[in-house]
Amino acid sequence: MTRVRRALLSVSDKQGLTEFAGGLVELGVELISTGGTAAALRGAGLAVEDVATVTQFPEIMDGRVKTLHPAIHGGLLAREGVDDRVLDEHGIQPIDLVAVNLYPFEATVAAADCSFSDAVENIDIGGPAMLRAAAKNHSRVLVVVDPLDYPLVLDALRANDQGQLDALRLRLATKAFTHTAGYDSAIAAYLTDQAGVAEAFPETLRLSFRRAQELRYGENPHQAAAFYHTERPAPGTLAAAQQLQGKPLSYNNLADADAALACAQAFQDVACVI
Repeated sequence: MTRVRRALLSVSDKQGLTEFAGGLVELGVELISTGGTAAALRGAGLAVEDVATVTQFPEIMDGRVKTLHPAIHGGLLAREGVDDRVLDEHGIQPIDLVAVNLYPFEATVAAADCSFSDAVENIDIGGPAMLRAAAKNHSRVLVVVDPLDYPLVLDALRANDQGQLDALRLRLATKAFTHTAGYDSAIAAYLTDQAGVAEAFPETLRLSFRRAQELRYGENPHQAAAFYHTERPAPGTLAAAQQLQGKPLSYNNLADADAALACAQAFQDVACVI
């Protein structure tokens, strides 16, 4: 049975953080953390070890470099039963769980007053590296990118069922790679726009959408469908609209609503389209 003994927590979104960390501590898990996350954990009365203590090297360059160190990535990437000698030789302890969510790049660039330098500073480097390392080694490491998954992880650890944990590791690793892929796509799209590279048909088209809802049915009643939109839908679009009443929508409902909205937006004055 692969146990979770040490967890590294480093999050921008602190939703559910202290409850999750407290649950880990109750299970006998040691906590490692950085900066504001460590301060939040200590503020909740939880014992936490700083990354700088683990690496024996201070955070430098205003926090730009803190987790990019063999003591962290060796602990994440070490294969059980394969790299034990290397860990012993270099005094590295395994890290069995990583909870990381990245600098809020998309929220930053969505702000009207966001400068180019602000955008660049919110490109996370260490976070994606840890997520990818943990997800690559998911046979041993649990990787968590979504605070909504915290209760699921705690329940699985409490159940202590190896089959359940193995399935969860793979599922969360997939989610982590999906998360970092979308993050990189958002950065690439922003930099492309800033560089003024406008092509009608770019050589490579990178798209990233989040599922908003599953629809009642597709174009026909026997077909399944779902509605996806970008992370931050543009105001005045169907993706940003809120359904106030009525039964769940179908594909055709959305297609009709989109056509009606486009027709109404074609008028300069107040208009109603049926």
